[in-house]
Parts: sequence; C-alpha cells; structure tokens
Amino acid sequence: MVELTYDSQGLIPAVVQHARSGEVLMVGYMNAEALAKTQTSGFVTFWSRSRQELWTKGETSGNVLKFIAARTDCDNDALLILAEPSGPTCHTGERSCFHTTLDGTKRESSAVPLAFVSQLFEFLREREQTRPIGSYTTYLLEKGVDKIGKKIGEESAEVIIAAKNGNPDELRNEASDLIYHLFVLLLNQGVSPEDVWFTLRERHGRQREEKQ
Repeated sequence: MVELTYDSQGLIPAVVQHARSGEVLMVGYMNAEALAKTQTSGFVTFWSRSRQELWTKGETSGNVLKFIAARTDCDNDALLILAEPSGPTCHTGERSCFHTTLDGTKRESSAVPLAFVSQLFEFLREREQTRPIGSYTTYLLEKGVDKIGKKIGEESAEVIIAAKNGNPDELRNEASDLIYHLFVLLLNQGVSPEDVWFTLRERHGRQREEKQ
C-alpha cells in the first residue's frame, strides 16, 4: 500500500480526469477521510477548505463523478482521480472547469480533439435513453441492426469513392458519416468505443511481442 504525503493541513491535491476521454474535469483537495469515502461510496468526494467539511461532488446538482480509479504521482503527494461524470462537472454548466484560456477566451473543451469520440458516444447514449421525436439517431435505433448495417454499407462505399476521387474534403465528410453510423451500431449492440480501443491495444501488444 502506497503511503501518501499530505500537506500540513492533511490535504492532497486531486486532479479529476474523465476516465474515457482523458479530459481534465476539475481539481479539488482530499484528506484521508475524503479519499476513503470516495473509494467506498463510488462517488468522488473532496474536503472543502472553505466550509471545512466533506462534500461529494454533485450531491446537490446531481452532476456526480462516478469513481473509477485513483493513481498517485511519483512523489506520492498528488492524486489523479479517474471518473465518469454524470452531467457537466463545472458549476457554470461547462463539461470541464478548464474551459477558459489565459486571455479570457472560452473553449468548448479542454480535451484533445480525439477525446470528442467519447463525447459523441455519450451523446448517442443520451439519445438512446430519451429517444427524442425527429432525431435521426432515434430513427436508426428504432429501425435496428438491419437499417444501421445498410447505412454502414452505403457510407463505406462512399468513403471508397471519395478516396478514388482523390478529394480530401469529400473523404473527410464521408469518413465522418461512416464513423457516426458505426458508433450507432456499436451502441445498438452494447459495445463501447473503449471496447474496440482495448481490442486494438491488445492486438498491438501481441504484434510487438511477436516481433521481438
């Protein structure tokens, strides 16, 4: 068991990171009790320096952080908390507390562009649960695997045509359509993008071992 190094007030900084997208969501402070409650309750809990009490993120707003894992840095004096957010993390309604640059410019996300993959899948999951009328995603989900599969076939052909035409803009657009429909199919089948990434990583690891 790692022995954490708390400061003179018994606190340790905790950076909260989206467990799937890698987006940095917020920074708080924990004491030993807050960390223990986080691990036992399954929801990220901090120590409020202003109120001098424990507080579980989202206990009033409902925008909780589901605890996934905790890591310590090399000096054992800072924590990285991996979590899955339910709703926006920032009290302003933004996904992340880190949404403003030093010149005051607002940014939609603090994550790297590839992290949008997780955001898109979260959006599709929300569509699956709410099924809003008039939504194309709702239409596809209600039609099922046959319709979704047909669209994937059509979009795959259009990707090939765009590549054959040597048109990068067309290829980008058609590839985006293909990925969207593939994600809807994954959702329909109960598979997440992370499941696919893990499979790719395992294959890559095996290939590297075979080459050694």
